Amino acid sequence: MSSNKETTLKSRSKDVTEGPERAPHRAMFHAMGLSDEQLSRPQIGVASSWNEVTPCNIHLNRLAQFAKQGAREAGGLPIEYGTIAVSDGIAMGHEGMKASLMTREAIADSVELVAFAERFDGLVTIAGCDKSLPGMVMASARLNIPSVFIYGGTIMPGTFHGKDVTIQDVFEAVGAHTMGKISSNELKALENVACPGEGSCAGMFTANTMASAIEALGMSLPGSAAIPAIDERRNRVCVESGKAVYHLLKLGIKPRDIITRKSLENAIAVCVAIGGSTNSVLHLLAIAHEAGVKLKIEDYDRISRRTPHLADMKPGGRYVMVDLDRIGGIPVVMKELLDAGLLHGDALTVTGRTVKENLKDVVFATNQDVVHPVKSPINPTGAIVVLKGNLSPEGCVVKVAGVKNLRHCGPAKVFNCEEDAFAAVKARQIKAGDVVVIRYEGPKGGPGMREMLALTAALVGEGLGDEVALLTDGRFSGATHGLMAGHVAPEAAVGGPIAIVKNGDMIVMDAAKRRLNIDLTSNEIKKRLKKWKAPKARYTYGALAKYARYVQSASKGAICE
Repeated sequence: MSSNKETTLKSRSKDVTEGPERAPHRAMFHAMGLSDEQLSRPQIGVASSWNEVTPCNIHLNRLAQFAKQGAREAGGLPIEYGTIAVSDGIAMGHEGMKASLMTREAIADSVELVAFAERFDGLVTIAGCDKSLPGMVMASARLNIPSVFIYGGTIMPGTFHGKDVTIQDVFEAVGAHTMGKISSNELKALENVACPGEGSCAGMFTANTMASAIEALGMSLPGSAAIPAIDERRNRVCVESGKAVYHLLKLGIKPRDIITRKSLENAIAVCVAIGGSTNSVLHLLAIAHEAGVKLKIEDYDRISRRTPHLADMKPGGRYVMVDLDRIGGIPVVMKELLDAGLLHGDALTVTGRTVKENLKDVVFATNQDVVHPVKSPINPTGAIVVLKGNLSPEGCVVKVAGVKNLRHCGPAKVFNCEEDAFAAVKARQIKAGDVVVIRYEGPKGGPGMREMLALTAALVGEGLGDEVALLTDGRFSGATHGLMAGHVAPEAAVGGPIAIVKNGDMIVMDAAKRRLNIDLTSNEIKKRLKKWKAPKARYTYGALAKYARYVQSASKGAICE
């Protein structure tokens, strides 16, 4: 039924297609219209997170057809299946956001389980919204079968009053509307144009950050991260990705050959050079865990200290992903870093070639200011930093791109959930100089580490973005900017020091010195912690309760064990 070469490539799918005892299995395949000739081919799963709940994913079913075309033309049998995803934008600012980070694990689990059960030889994964990107790569790392990741692509920016706008502008406009700075009609007009079609949020928010990181990691084709969702080139990327999996099968290259310490350091370097999302810290730690690579939160900061901030991207900068695409995309950033000795050029990629080999013909465009050269960076160090101190012994994460004041000292305004903090912002109870503390929103305490773009955007919209600091054991959207410390660990729900902060306590956040401290003696902190009692679980059944039982610290990537 198969040649020896084909049988070798069918190292797993032979379990369901070869020999007389597999006649019942073949009968099931025949029921789906597959011939004996097709069943003689290596089987390549094509997993996407297509759905109708978000513009990030609305087109992924179309992209899957192009990926299948490529796999078929190369000699494989593509078999399509799906997984879940939620819209972070639509889930933002209410209880539903608790589910967002959890979907990363559900996506990884479901993609893994189908590929494991069906005995696929290779895998193409396609994703759009934030958690679906790392979830797909985590599944590939677990399965360790030849795999290529495809990003759904960025949305085009909207146009409002002659300027590019994104979903970030709409969230910030809510705060401006609360202050009476814009009318209801202006808010509605912005709402109607900010998101003009399919694709993931336009700035260097979490989806675009992770697409960039995965390209730098070597798990997607070079130059593919920045291509817009509506661009014809994205269809071609899908075809070539389908072919690439078959090529990897022939070469015997698997995800754990690609996802190594060196490639993860490359991904981190790119993230901090492009002003990427703080969520990339969680996700790269989780990917490393699934690939069996030892990576710590301290490694992220170490690499950020040596890597310059090069790309002037929203939310802290001026440009969106399509602007980066116009000047050559992520390969331009990588070539600058490589030439400066800041990337591992010998790291393997899904092309079967090394990073250095992939970038050999990339030329840095000089007539642009989207990406600065290494010799004249936006900042000499990276845009994401890790702070530690008596309020965050395990660390917390701050994005410093576009932040005017890297040090803030002020009195705490303490809230035990996002809703209470947002109500205080709307009621204008937050004043310049305050340090807003939001706790019990961590991986276990939330559960789920809600993103707080609605809250942070409201502060910016009210004109307080540079006048207050915020810290939380929850997360921030990639669109958040300002002096905002997220992922504070240990979290409040497990007795981290953030649990004992009181209104009026003086807090010092110093991003330059990498410190987050409360002005209390160690004895006073211990005294307060002895009196602290763990709150009752917020959810006692269902997926949220299960997640809270198994999720680990944010400093470990909020992995589930």
